[in-house]
Amino acid sequence: MRTLGLIILVIVLGGTYNKATAHCEIPCGIYGDSVRIALIYEHIATIEKSIDQIRELSSKDPVDYNQLVRWVMNKEEHAVKIQDIAAKYFLHQRIKIIDPSDTEAYGEYIKQLTLMHKIQVYAMKLKQGTEVGLVSVIRDTVHEFEHAYFGKH
Repeated sequence: MRTLGLIILVIVLGGTYNKATAHCEIPCGIYGDSVRIALIYEHIATIEKSIDQIRELSSKDPVDYNQLVRWVMNKEEHAVKIQDIAAKYFLHQRIKIIDPSDTEAYGEYIKQLTLMHKIQVYAMKLKQGTEVGLVSVIRDTVHEFEHAYFGKH
């Protein structure tokens, strides 16, 4: 009977486990900002491929609904990963709150926040549909954020 209780406990705990999708919020001091940017670009490329496959599969007769659903789920999963990196990594940990009295630093802060907000909104819109033009928009916005964040001009 004790074994059964232990099995049930493992199943319940396993079912309530939430995998951390960002690096961490300890903070551990181990950061890879450029790695996170590269991951966002990779997720964008995956979303673009997913959109292409969704459009191609949707135009076939008969439609392979199994594959179509898998590509839709893939697209949405990668859009969520972008949102997680933007929020849980950059907004929660890396973009530091700046005192408005430091007008130059505050302006950079606002620019980074604005770009991260755009990235999250564009990722949401990519989850909602298959507008291929949004892929370029989000990619360009990530590029702009990369320059604003790392100070490249």
